Amino acid sequence: MPAADSAMKLRFMGLTDPGLVRSVNQDDFFIDPQGRFFVVADGMGGHAGGEEASRIATQVIQSYLKENWDSDLESSALLVNAIDKANEQILLDQEMHPERADMGTTTVAVMFRQGKFWFGHIGDSRLYRWRDSQLEQITDDHTWVARALKAGDINAEQARMHPWRHVLSQCLGRKDIQEIEVQGLDFRLGDRLLLCSDGLTEELADDEIAPILNQDSKSCGEVADDLIEAAKNNGGSDNITVVLVASEKEV
Repeated sequence: MPAADSAMKLRFMGLTDPGLVRSVNQDDFFIDPQGRFFVVADGMGGHAGGEEASRIATQVIQSYLKENWDSDLESSALLVNAIDKANEQILLDQEMHPERADMGTTTVAVMFRQGKFWFGHIGDSRLYRWRDSQLEQITDDHTWVARALKAGDINAEQARMHPWRHVLSQCLGRKDIQEIEVQGLDFRLGDRLLLCSDGLTEELADDEIAPILNQDSKSCGEVADDLIEAAKNNGGSDNITVVLVASEKEV
């Protein structure tokens, strides 16, 4: 996996919005002030449960990464362990609070360590990369619909409207989650990364997200705000969270 350009610095911003329908925001995100890692989580399981699950996920992941950042752990293992610890903590909270037994959360995380980028995710919160005027979805949704689409049982348009599109095959807060997959990420000068909850992608197709990202004159904060406003203009039926990471040359 290529290392990041040593002359590259990062700009970043995250925003979350409850949307136009829901009274409670069950999304959460965390941005390390030093730009070392970024996390988005989208909770489920009722108002209190969803809020708590996403909060636990972001809190545990960021705490574990901070505490073990300078350890001898390989970067991939560090991120796997952080996500796994989040799952363990959510399961423990379920045992202590039976009223939240059904809670769970998706998560997507990006980490920049030792000159290289890594990502890991569970659920249908996504990571996109914008490069050379092209938008690429990096993560694969852990949903029944995504599996059916990959198998050729349905097409992309059917997938966007399918009544089962929100049925997750994996999420944090379950004892039977599969092995957590973490991969290296190629990130170059001029690229932009977008981490988001499905409140964005439910309202905006990729070809609607792309032109919003294609605004080099705007800051990460302005682009993040544009994405959220566009999703709300298209219905805003769910909580919307976006984290943007952009690269630029060191001055």
